[in-house]
Parts: sequence; C-alpha cells; structure tokens
Amino acid sequence: MNQEPDMEATQSSKSIDKLVTFGAHFFSAVLSPMLMPTYGVFLVLWCSFLNANPIGDRVGALIVVFGITCILPIVFIALLHNFKVIKDKRLDERAERSIPYVFAILCYVAAYFYLNHIHAPQWFSAFMAGGALACAVSFLVNLKWKISAHMAGIAGVVVLLFELHSPSNRLEAFDLSWILWVAILLAGLLGSARMVLNRHTLAQVLAGTLNGLVCVKLAMMIWG
Repeated sequence: MNQEPDMEATQSSKSIDKLVTFGAHFFSAVLSPMLMPTYGVFLVLWCSFLNANPIGDRVGALIVVFGITCILPIVFIALLHNFKVIKDKRLDERAERSIPYVFAILCYVAAYFYLNHIHAPQWFSAFMAGGALACAVSFLVNLKWKISAHMAGIAGVVVLLFELHSPSNRLEAFDLSWILWVAILLAGLLGSARMVLNRHTLAQVLAGTLNGLVCVKLAMMIWG
C-alpha cells in the first residue's frame, strides 16, 4: 500500500540529486580557475577608473589576457591528454596537476608582463603576480596534498574587488559593494560545489581559499 509514495519520494530525491549535481558542475565550469584572470581584468577595466579608456583598448586587453590565461592552458591540457601524459582533462588526480600548474604559472607571468607592456597601473599587474604566486603555492602543496585551484582563483578575484572597493584606494568607478557580496556568495557556492562533486574536502576548499586570499593580497601590497 505504501510502495507508490515511497517510489515517488525516491524519484523526487533522485531528481533533486541530479539538479544539485548539475548545479555543481555548472558553477565549477563557469567559475573555472582558468577564467578568473579574465573576470578580474573585466572587473578592473569596466568597474574601475580605467573604464575611461577607449572601449577598443579595453576589449583588446581582455582578449589577450583571455588567450594567455585560458585558451593556452586549455590547449596545453588537451595536448597532455592527447599524448597520454594525463588521463583526465579535469585533472582530478593530484599527480596529474603538477605540469599544468607549472604552465599556469608561466601564463600568469606572461599576463603580468603583458599588462606592464601596455602600461597598466602596478596594482593591476600585481593581480596577475598574485595569481602566479598562488599557482606556485598550489604546485608545492600539490606535491603532497590536493588543494582547490578553483577556490584560490575566486578568492583572488574577491581580494581584487575588495581592493577596488576600498575607500582608501579610490579605484572604483561606481559602488562595487553589491558586486563584492555577489562574488563572496559565488565563492561559497563554488566551495560547496567542489565538495558535492567529491573533488575536494572541506579542508582542501578552505586551504585553496586561504591561498588565493593571501597570495593576491600580498602581491597587491608589495607590487601595488
């Protein structure tokens, strides 16, 4: 007599699980660490006083950074997979992350020098230096323990937004408080998503977050 309600409850539970899993995959994809430099550059060029620069110059800079920090790593990982150096393009295995981390460091360094080349403010270039530093820390930690690159990436963007919004810096073109809170909320959702997908433990999520926060903040204090 009670089988039909039980079946409905089971089906409902499965539907919820599928929806949660889909959401976790979605947030992991759109908040990929390879996209964080591009998001950061967009925020700087459209939300700081640098939005006074010609739109063509800003779009050009955004495209170059996207190519260096996103397209190049994707191609590199695809080549590693094609030549059987790594088994999974998602890099879920800790042992397969070392070479991509080194390449990511080089990409951040290249983006740093590109921003210097176009005479970007030093604090802007320092954001890329912080990303390179966070990748270096992730590489070293990865030799013994898995750490969340996703959380390091989004934490770096949160620090960048905080610096833009800080009244003492006077960098924002308009009030960025709501964007900062959205970024913090997304960081929480992303951390939850990584745990839902069993990619990381809570400790690894927190360690990745701390890595991004400290490295980007330190870089912007020293070089900015």
